[in-house]
Amino acid sequence: MTSPQRTYWLEHAWLDPAVEPGVALDVRDGRITAVRTDTPAPPPGAEVLRGLTLPGLANAHSHAFHRALRGTVQVGSGTFWTWREVMYSVADRLTPERYHALARAVYAEMALAGVTAVGEFHYVHHTPGGTPYADPNAMGEALIEAAADAGIRITLLDTCYLSSGFGEPPNAHQRRFSDGTADAWAARCSLLKERDHARIGAAVHSVRAVPAGQLATVARWAEERRAPLHVHLSEQTAENDACLAAHGRTPTRLLADHGVLGPRTTGVHSTHLTDEDIALLGDSGTGTCMCPTTERDLADGIGPAVALQRAGSPLSLGSDSHAVIDLLEEARAMELNERLRTRTRGHWTAAALLRAASADGHAALAWPDAGTLEPGALADFTTIALDSVRTVGPVPRLGAETAVFAASAADIRHTVVAGRHVVRDGAHTRVPDVPRALAEAVEVLRA
Repeated sequence: MTSPQRTYWLEHAWLDPAVEPGVALDVRDGRITAVRTDTPAPPPGAEVLRGLTLPGLANAHSHAFHRALRGTVQVGSGTFWTWREVMYSVADRLTPERYHALARAVYAEMALAGVTAVGEFHYVHHTPGGTPYADPNAMGEALIEAAADAGIRITLLDTCYLSSGFGEPPNAHQRRFSDGTADAWAARCSLLKERDHARIGAAVHSVRAVPAGQLATVARWAEERRAPLHVHLSEQTAENDACLAAHGRTPTRLLADHGVLGPRTTGVHSTHLTDEDIALLGDSGTGTCMCPTTERDLADGIGPAVALQRAGSPLSLGSDSHAVIDLLEEARAMELNERLRTRTRGHWTAAALLRAASADGHAALAWPDAGTLEPGALADFTTIALDSVRTVGPVPRLGAETAVFAASAADIRHTVVAGRHVVRDGAHTRVPDVPRALAEAVEVLRA
């Protein structure tokens, strides 16, 4: 059945690459049917969105349960590896019910930040001892249901995780992550079904977590389904050193040699790369998901995003560990990190940074018809207030600089998914009290 047409009038809209005043969007059946510029006043019956409207943002890399770590892992010194031990302690306490409650609140927080689609890099599959649940995909189903409850789209990147290191079995914490073999992983995640709001993809956790001889199984599963395939790549120099010791090649070269790279593949972080690695990723069209707020929180380093994009690797953005959930901050941080590293400014335009946060992020998550405000696109968009203490000033006539270099998630006024309000006037329409939902879900895991 066809739904009635709905019209949104946008006070200002980013129609890549420029900002236009007075834009009317006609929406039917969850898609944009028309974009009318030069509309100085709202048409009769139109819903008015004051501020600057952007395509919905795509959070291309998420570990929902890491949200429970926010504010608890900043005391004292340490590294990624000491942080990981604290993360495992939270993972040990997850059940399908607890994960659903936490993810529902986390995804609602994302909607409040203008995110309309999330890529959930999901590897907590089984009970803490490694025994499968009665429904072997109970944890993944909890995440898919949580996204529906929060009103956003999800690409569940079901993750293969088989070892704790090169030639090492899973440790006690990691047993619940492992299916034993890549074939068993493939059999389990083949049971997952896509829905209107959900896509199913694959992930290789890392080259240390999937033995080289089993990488091709994961790549083949994704290729047969034309599904996205993501992988943590060279986030730590210790991983690179171990890979060189075990295989005599870098993680990127190992992935290339086993058929993992390609246009539907996204390397996450890609922080410590050689020139050959960058060429392999660019020449294969493999994407790169940068997660600047997590990379700086964990002291990982600054990845070569400029060089990767120049080589041919499309860029997307993710909030990863959710130290911050703010895709505008991720976009801004990617540029500002480069300014610190090079002591020069202007590596990307604001439009290019927004593209990474929207259209290119959606493409990396197998939502190629999202991330733009044009006829035929999914009616997913978000509106930034232009009257907050951060954004008030000149009307953004020239471009998207106000969104990228001034606004934050706190300035999101509306979020619309499939033509329906998920956030209206700064309040979530489905989760009445998001802070309380977060507090309750986190408290259970930290008690």
